[in-house]
Formats: sequence, structure tokens, C-alpha cells
Amino acid sequence: MQVKKPRKTGHAWSVLKDYARATAKYPWFFFGVLLGIATTVGTSIAAPLFLKHFIDLVTTIGVNQQYLHAMLLTLGLYTLSVTGNWLGVRIQMWTVTQLEARVARDLFTRGFNYLVGHGHDFFINNFAGTLTRRVSRYSHAYQQIFNSVMEGMVPTFLFTAGVIVVLFTQNIYLGIGLLTWTILFVFLMYLITIWRYKYKLARAAQDSRLTGVLSDTVGNHSAVTLFAAEVGESKHFASVVYDWYQATIRSWNSDVLVYGIQGFLTRFAQVALLLVGFYLWWQGSITVGSLVLVQIYAISLIDQIGSISGNLRQLFDALSEAHEMIEVMEEPHAIQDIQGASELAVPEGAISFNSVGFAFADKSEVLSDFDLNIKPGQRVALVGPSGAGKTTITKLLLRLHDVTSGSIAIDGTDIKTVTQQSLRRAIAFVPQESTLFHRSLKENIAYGKPDATDEEIIAAAKKAHCHEFISKLAEGYDTHVGERGVKLSGGERQRVAIARAILKNAPILVLDEATSALDSESESLIQDALKTLMEGKTVIVIAHRLSTIMKMDRIIVIEDGKIAADGNHDDLLKQEGGLYHKLWSIQAGSFLTDEDL
Repeated sequence: MQVKKPRKTGHAWSVLKDYARATAKYPWFFFGVLLGIATTVGTSIAAPLFLKHFIDLVTTIGVNQQYLHAMLLTLGLYTLSVTGNWLGVRIQMWTVTQLEARVARDLFTRGFNYLVGHGHDFFINNFAGTLTRRVSRYSHAYQQIFNSVMEGMVPTFLFTAGVIVVLFTQNIYLGIGLLTWTILFVFLMYLITIWRYKYKLARAAQDSRLTGVLSDTVGNHSAVTLFAAEVGESKHFASVVYDWYQATIRSWNSDVLVYGIQGFLTRFAQVALLLVGFYLWWQGSITVGSLVLVQIYAISLIDQIGSISGNLRQLFDALSEAHEMIEVMEEPHAIQDIQGASELAVPEGAISFNSVGFAFADKSEVLSDFDLNIKPGQRVALVGPSGAGKTTITKLLLRLHDVTSGSIAIDGTDIKTVTQQSLRRAIAFVPQESTLFHRSLKENIAYGKPDATDEEIIAAAKKAHCHEFISKLAEGYDTHVGERGVKLSGGERQRVAIARAILKNAPILVLDEATSALDSESESLIQDALKTLMEGKTVIVIAHRLSTIMKMDRIIVIEDGKIAADGNHDDLLKQEGGLYHKLWSIQAGSFLTDEDL
């Protein structure tokens, strides 16, 4: 599975526009952030001005009772500015936390909802661990971007602009010097940031790849152990780590270069302002207070500008990480409801495949001009060799894929015209290998009917013969089953899945090798439960073990995506030389002769 290479255009703007829309939902909190920033920056500029005025009074007038009132007033205004700065910081901090928490919550929800809306193929073609990390980073990146922009760069640029204006009023040469330096500094930082962004994107891609491979290996740990593949997996992971290391070191080296250039420029500006200020004071062009003002501004400005590189690094790291999820959200869902899709009603449960054709994205054709009509309440089995198209038929019915041509209808209603939710609510599906959530047994059984009572859950478990082994567990129905249900045996997981289908009680039932993971004793018990489950329902059963479908109303033999035979067990068995007869002979213990072949 390959990691997509990041696209080279539109990364930042697509992320910023998405986050701007999310922020716009909370205008009052955003206004509070702006108010806090404006108050903080304004008082940071004003306070040194009052201090400058006070120093000028002291140095030019000295101890003079006549000007005591002016001095005290200046100190009072300075104190008011400092207090206002404290208040502005508090407003900014509170509104930022309120805004970020709400937007992060929305982004988590939106990212998750869009992700789970993707089709079956999407999840087959992507690492689960990578997708999980993308959703998480999508929300966390917002906080990083907002902090770096609104709490880092915006205040810095406002403060710089304010300082330049004030210095122009003090001395035009100081103002021109600082303005020129600021323009050159910002332009150079912009060019360097654009240059190093490609390294950030490459590192984010390798980071996702590393997470995906790690998750894939951990998820298949039993296979690694059973095949004694630890050494091979270590080598494979080491190669992935090396690629990550190379991308990371390039990214971090670009940071080192940026910090070096920025540090030199800021220290140059600080020394230059001091020397020019001293020269102007020596010439009598500015006062001692102005000289002190220049230094206070210089120290504050250098401190704030010094953080720009860190803010830019945080910003572009977050942009590159967030864009991976934006790509997921920009990719249209493969299966979508049509506009105005209705809710599916299933009064009877008739199913019809009408001239259905289906091919995968790689153009390999599975079904061609396929027709199948299933009457309401009919129990139909699909049999045939692997790859014949049996599972594909059920996936098309569930709209995990869309037909390439033709149509599928339930009670005469084309399934493309109804909502996917209502379609799948009408079908209870038990796959060949059922996986469970890392939740309690009660929650797993009730998954198809979340409002089920404890009595209903226990009744369904008894019918699926789960109650016996659940009762023996220390925590009973509150027992957590582990990730994907690993704490249970294969047969126990399958019985829980069947209990879930029993509780759902949908009018259409699809069983894809539902008893394949069961031992003979469990299978016998489940077959008895399935008889009750099938009553009054339209049933489609996929089975390789033909003994489980002998009593089906119809057995459809699928070969190369077409119906090779259609009948009940006895009728098909009479067709000597037919595919069903051959399969039955093999499973009954007979051997095929050359003539049979």
C-alpha cells in the first residue's frame, strides 16, 4: 500500500479556508480574541511612551514640586497601561480557549463523519492507523495554526506596525530604518518558508506512512509470530524508519538554517537601533527618554520577531499535517445518496437483479448482464468456486459498491433511489469473519438495535447460543471483548455476530459463510437458531459448506459471474457433471475421475 505523494499546489489555502469556515461559526469568541490582541498590543506600545515621557520629565526638570502632578499623572497612565495589558492578555487567553475547544470539537466530529461516509474500497486501500491519525491531527492542527497566527504572528505584525509609527513621530530616520528592515526581514522569511514547505509536506507523508506500517504490523502480530517473520518485519520497518529519518532531518535542517538567518538579522537590528539612537541623542536630535524608548521597543520587537520562525515552523508543520485530512475530505464519497432519496420501505422483501453488470476500478469484470429474482420470504443460497462473484452480489445489494450497469430493486424500488441508511437498516448481514468493537458484549450484540432492553439482548444471545459462554465470564455481558474481538474465539465472535443479526430483526437476511468459523457442535446449534431467524424473511446465504444449505428453497450456482444452475438440492444433484454435483461429490468424500473432469 503506497502513501500518496502530497500535491504541490493549494495546500495551505485549502486548509486555511476550511479552518476559517469552522471559526466563523463562533464570531463572538473570535471578536473577543481580536479585542484581547488589540488591547494587549495597544497597551504594549503605550506603556513605554508614558515611561519615556516620565524619564524626560525627570532628566530635564529634575526634582521640581511644580511638575510633581505631571509626573504622578504620567506614572498613573503607565500603571493603567500595564493593568490594561494584563486585562487584554486575560481576555485573549479565555476567548482563545473557548474558541479552540469548540472548533476542535466540530472538526473532530466533521472529520469522523466524513471519513466513515467513504465507501468500502476507500478503507481497503488505506491504512486504518493512518486514517485514525489524520482525523486526530486534523483537529489538533487547528489549535497549532490558530495559536501561531492569532497569538503569534498577528500581534507581532501589529506591534511592529505600531512601533514603526511611533518611531516616525520620534525621528524619521529611526522610523525609516525600522520599516526598511521589517520589509526585508518579512520578505526573506516568506521566501525561506515557501522553500522549506516541501520538506514539511514530505515529513508529514512519511510520518503517516510510518504510523500506517506500525499499525498494520501490530494488527497482524499473530501472523508475524506464526510465520517467524520478526526479522523480516524489523528490516521492513527499519527501511520505513530510515525514509522517515531522511525526511525529518531535511525538515529540521531547514529549521536550523532559518533560525540562523533570523537570529543574525534580529541581533543586527537591535545593535543598529542602539547605535543610531545613540548617535541621534549625541547630536541632540532625540531625548534620553526617546533613547530609552527605542531600546525598550527594540528588545520587545526582537523578542516577538524572534518567535516568528517558531510560529512559521508550527504553522507549516500544522498545515502539512492538516492537509492530509483535507485531501480525504475533498475526495468525494464513492457511494452517495441521490438528491431527494427516499426511505426504503420493505413490505414484502422481493429482490431483483436486472441485467446487472459490475467491474472493479481496474476494469476486471465480475458480473455481466446478471439477472436474479428472489421472491418474498424465499431462502436462497449462492454457491460456486471462489472468485465466481457470490460475495460481490451481496455487496452490490448492500451498496458497498454501485452497479456498473443495470439495477437492483427491493420490492420494485431501485436501491439507488433510497438512502443508504434505510437500505442497510433493512438488511441484517453476517459476514464470513465478524469483527467486534472493543466494547462490552452487551454493546456489541445491541449494535443493530441500540435501544434494545437487557431482556431483548439476552433473548437474542440465547437464540444464537451465546448466553452459555457469556454467563461463565466474570463480568458477563459487561465483558469487553478486546480490539476486533480478539478475546473471544472465532466461533464465539461469530455467534455474537449472529445474535446481533437476530436482535436487528431486519426483513432481509444475508449470511456470508456465517457458520464457517464454527465447530460441528456449535454449527448444529446455530443452524437451529437460524431456522427461527429466517422465518418470514428473505434470505440470501453464501456457503462453501454445502451441508448447511441442503434445505434452502433455491440454490443458485454461480460460475464466472453468471448463473450456471438454479434449483433445490435434489434437483441440482441429479444433474451429473454439473458444477453443483462436482462440488457435492468432493465434500461428500468422493474423488473426481478424469471423466468427471
